[in-house]
Amino acid sequence: MLTGLADAIVAACLAPTCAACHRVLESPMAGPVCPSCWMDARAASGTYAGALRNIIHAFKYEGRRSLARPLAEILRARGTEALAGAQCIVPVPLYVTRRLRRGFNQAAELARYLDAPVVPALWRVRSTAPQAGLTAVERARNVRGAFRLSPLLTSRMRKTSIENRVVVLVDDVMTTGATLRACAAALDAAGAREIRMLTLARAPLQKAADRLPDVGGDRIAVPVGVEPDPRR
Repeated sequence: MLTGLADAIVAACLAPTCAACHRVLESPMAGPVCPSCWMDARAASGTYAGALRNIIHAFKYEGRRSLARPLAEILRARGTEALAGAQCIVPVPLYVTRRLRRGFNQAAELARYLDAPVVPALWRVRSTAPQAGLTAVERARNVRGAFRLSPLLTSRMRKTSIENRVVVLVDDVMTTGATLRACAAALDAAGAREIRMLTLARAPLQKAADRLPDVGGDRIAVPVGVEPDPRR
């Protein structure tokens, strides 16, 4: 009853809108996204479009960190196979200046709500140009050598969390997979037994030049948690 009263007062006085569709929220105390948009996001099958894209955008660029938990619920539901038997989760890191500007790492926020220990094992050693608009080959070149093991990762943590362990790399959106593969290469060099990749959404590829060739040994799994692209 009190929640309903609070919703009515907030809606009447402030008229907050949904972060995805921008319609006035009927129950603003329940969060910044309306039930209809959450339903559409869950039905999106990992495609980076529509409500799911708008919610991720609000989470990532508008600082709406409260969206991390419900987005992680979608990620966890779709990544059951990837998370099964995982011994740790490694979020894809941001470069330090971008992390400071944004105030948080969206991949790390999502990882907090998954069912395995989170280990910040990777360090982004240089700033990279935005991946948007680049071909697959350009994306791969852009992030080549951009990741290594974190200097804060002790040798004990490396032995107990990475070496001979099943590791899940987590990020919010994947296009060609260049960033994930660059991260996986660093974890592979550190001795991980198996590296799985889990993302909340996959941006559609526009043309053949946007595809990366399949690479990696039997310890690096192809990206999971998203519907396979029929053009691959």
